Amino acid sequence: MPQFKHVIWGGTRIGAFKGIDLGCHTHVGESWELSGLAGHESVVAMGDEAGIKLPELIAIHGTDLVGERLWREHGTRFPLLFKLLDATLDLSVQVHPDKAMARSVHGGTGKSEMWYVIAAEPGTRIAAGLHREYTRDELANLVAEHRIMDAVEMYDVAQGDVYDLPAGTIHMLGAGCLALEVQQASDITYRLWDYDRIDSDGNRRELHTELALQAIDCTSVKCKQEVSALPGEVVRLVKRPEYDVMLVDVDGTTRHELDSDTCHVLMCVAGEVTLTAADGVTERVKRGDTLLMPSGYDALVLQGKARLISVKP
Repeated sequence: MPQFKHVIWGGTRIGAFKGIDLGCHTHVGESWELSGLAGHESVVAMGDEAGIKLPELIAIHGTDLVGERLWREHGTRFPLLFKLLDATLDLSVQVHPDKAMARSVHGGTGKSEMWYVIAAEPGTRIAAGLHREYTRDELANLVAEHRIMDAVEMYDVAQGDVYDLPAGTIHMLGAGCLALEVQQASDITYRLWDYDRIDSDGNRRELHTELALQAIDCTSVKCKQEVSALPGEVVRLVKRPEYDVMLVDVDGTTRHELDSDTCHVLMCVAGEVTLTAADGVTERVKRGDTLLMPSGYDALVLQGKARLISVKP
């Protein structure tokens, strides 16, 4: 069951993408598709376990749901967060801390993430990484002069683009972009610049300059991933210690190999497909749907015409 987040930069495309009528809501910037974060837990929508939150579901089923490794390392805490993002305005220029900083400053978890661009209006741009290696003092001076954008790498955006954003990477999702985000389960964000925007209460949003400068990876990082997939192919988009992200293009019948020792999350970004497992379990998945596949499955047969993002935590 998705959770819709209303923000000043949000729009109306998430409802249309998911085939859901959001009524008069015109500033939906995020749909949290699968989350175990405290206060934002996903809830089972139907069946005998309807109403149960994700951490409780993991507690009930344990390794049968998440597998031995995730259970051993995280217990009932689900380590990833899956979102849809709709930017009608440029998001703030921001950065997330790595594991060591998040633990020492907040007692929390670091935050690496990746974006898959579902749709982009003409002229949409994304900021990700730095042009070159900078010193922290150089970046501090640019922030003080409101010129931090002079240091970041800008990309023209098209549907299907993939961006790898390890913790410490300065980034900004640009206006006109509808994207899928896979991230570590952390809500720690440091804003460097927010264009002096005013919120609904007439206040400028808080900046976190000192923490952001401490968190930034000052080296030049190539964030845009060169990825292409032919009909029926399964290709890797991003692989990090925290997650392994694949693109599954289905045009007819495609076999998608899974790691039976862990769960997988499938998000459909285009079309519609029927998933069939070896035990005969079938599921119909359409554009905008997110599915948590329990551990124990080593493959899926996919039939239809669709594109899915498949993630192994």
